[in-house]
Order: sequence, then C-alpha cells, then structure tokens
Amino acid sequence: MDRVIAQKRWNKKRILTIAAVAGIVLLAGASYYLTSGKSRLNVDTERITVSEVKKGPFQETIPVNGIVLPITTIYLDAIEGGRVEEKYVEDGAVMKKGEPILRMSNTDLELSLVNQETSVYNLLTQMQISQNAAQQNTVNRLNQLTDAASQLKEAERVYKLNKSLYDQKVIGLQEFRQSENNYYYLLEKKKLSEQIMNQDSVSNLQQLSQAKQSYHGSQNALNVMRKKVGDLIVRAPVDGQLTSLDAEIGQSKNKGERLGQIDVLRGFKVRVDIDEHYISRIITGLYGGFTFANKDYKLIVKKVYTQVTNGRFQVDMEFADEIPKGIRRGQTLQIRLAFSDEVEAVQVAKGGFYQQTGGNWIFKVSESGNTAYKVDIQLGRQNPDYYEVLQGLKPGDKVITSGYENYGNMQELVLKK
Repeated sequence: MDRVIAQKRWNKKRILTIAAVAGIVLLAGASYYLTSGKSRLNVDTERITVSEVKKGPFQETIPVNGIVLPITTIYLDAIEGGRVEEKYVEDGAVMKKGEPILRMSNTDLELSLVNQETSVYNLLTQMQISQNAAQQNTVNRLNQLTDAASQLKEAERVYKLNKSLYDQKVIGLQEFRQSENNYYYLLEKKKLSEQIMNQDSVSNLQQLSQAKQSYHGSQNALNVMRKKVGDLIVRAPVDGQLTSLDAEIGQSKNKGERLGQIDVLRGFKVRVDIDEHYISRIITGLYGGFTFANKDYKLIVKKVYTQVTNGRFQVDMEFADEIPKGIRRGQTLQIRLAFSDEVEAVQVAKGGFYQQTGGNWIFKVSESGNTAYKVDIQLGRQNPDYYEVLQGLKPGDKVITSGYENYGNMQELVLKK
C-alpha cells in the first residue's frame, strides 16, 4: 500500500532562499544606513583635544604688545645751525636743567651780533647828543624868556609912570604913546617866548620818546641776537637722561635738525600697537593688565593716535597704580587689553575648530564618550583663552576644540582609544 512521505520543513532550497532574502535585506539596510544616515569617521582620541564647557568669570580682552617709554620726552633740535665745536657730555648722561650738552659755532651770527652791538652803541650816542642839544636849546629859551620878562617889567613900570604923568599934564602925548607901545610890544614878545618855549618842550619830548623807542627796539634786537648766539650752546631744557645724541665734533648741523632727546625720568608710559580692526572700540579710559616678575599690574589708555600705518594704530597707556620696580625703557610687555568688565558667562576654550566652523557649530562628545556629533552654537565675545558661549552648549558639555581640517563634511565622529 502506498505510504505518505513527510515533506521536510527546512529543506536546502528553502534555507538558501531565506538566506538570500536576509542578505538582501541586510545589504539594503546597510546601504540605507550609510547613504541616508549620518556620515561617520573613526578618530583617534590621542590626536584630538577635548575641552569641557564651563561657567565662570569672563572678560573680553585682546592680546597686544607695548614698549616701555618715558612718560615725557623732550626733543633737542638745533635752534641755530652751525659747526659742532665741543661736546660736554656723551649719550646716556643724566642731565640737570640748563647744563650744557654741546657747543656750536656760526661766524655769520657772531658777526651779526657785533654789528648789532655797534648799531646800538651809535644810536645811544646820537640819542645822548640830541638830549644835550635839547637841553641847551631849553636853557637858551629860558634865558630869552627871562630877558623878555625883565624888559616887560621895566616897560610896565615906565608905562604906568608916564600914564600918571600924562594924566597930570606933565608929559606930552607922544612920550606917553611911546611908552605904551613899548609896553604892549614887550607883553606880546613875552607871550610869544612862552609859546615857543612850550612848543620846544613838546617837540623835545616827542623826539626823546621816538629816540627811546628806537633805542629800545635796537636793544631788543640786540638781545635777540645775543640769544641766537647763546643758542649755539645746546643746553638741557629739563632734568632727565640724554638719549639718541647725534652730533660729532666738526659736524655741521642745519637749523631745526634733530640733535637728540631728553627723557624725563619721573615716570613711564607704554606705547601699544593695535590692529586697525579695533580702532572704533579703543577709547581713553580702557584698562589693560600684564604680569611682571610674577606680579600683576594695571594700565589705563590715556591717548589714542588715530593715524593708521600698515594696518595698525597706536595708543599710550600709563600705569594705573604702582610702576614695576626694575622696568626699563625699551622693554616689551605683553598686555591684555580689556573691552568689558568681568562677568559670569558660559565659555569654551579656544582652539583650531574655529577656523573651519567660524564659531557656528562644533563637535559635541556624547555622554558615552564613544562618539561626537555636530551641534549648532553661537559664540559672542572672546579673550586669548576662551570664547563666550551664547547658545548651543551648557556647562559640563564636552566638545572637540582641536582643528577640523581632516573631517570634511562628516556629521559624526567615532572616537577610538
């Protein structure tokens, strides 16, 4: 009789079919995962820098370099040109105000001084002669006035006498009229002498005033000439140290040419070079700090030079408190120039990531520490060590802050130890 043969449930053909279908599904899944999911890249953790986002004191600063200079520098220019004849001190000498530095000669100036002295002497002599002549003329006028007064007095006596005699019919009319005419003549003569005397006095005063003005003008010109000759000896204008002296014996110097400078030693300032990008943000009163001999010091911006040269401009800063001991002219200081007060802020360490991301995104490490993925962020102010985080990260997050040059467009990094 026939026997029913049981069909095998898992025959070879069915197993192969199932295996083929599973392989296709796995292949499709892998393809989908790789093409439609996030692109990944294996990264060695020893070649990256992982930093923790933190919250703490933050101040916006930029690093700048400054050179220590004397707080005041007085330049020495040749007031008059000439030939250097003698040097009294050398470069670097500490000077007192008025001490001579060098002596120059100028024959033209010296000859002009002699001529001016002669001119003043001649003018003084002429003025004395004029004064003597005026005095003699005054004496003559006084004598004439005295004679006229004496004659008038006698004529008045005779006139009055003759008038009385004429009234008494003792003398005739002719004799009376003669004495009367003589009296009035001498009266007018005396008035004229007085008028001439007054005019001469006014004229003499005017001439004397003009002569004095001319003499004083010549005397002032002589004093100026003497000062010009005296300026051939260059002296220290203030107490300080002589630096940059550029003059040798026998060398000719033109008027206005720079000879050197005097550095006032009562204090220092710092001349700072800053990139022109910050010119709109630099104002007087901003503070900066630096470390010298393991101690922190503060500086304050006192003057801003707005002229830009080679993409940079300069400011002068002075010490806000004490001046560091041992600091010297010409030293270079590394300064942290602050744009804001210190505040509490979320911040992330600076690194090479910014060059590729512009601060718009960053790789954030997952909680497991096995992967890092892109997150959008927003950064604000900065200082030499940190960026201020405005959005996208919170304190405690860990991010990759080293450079992203080799990551291309990867969305996720697989961290391998």
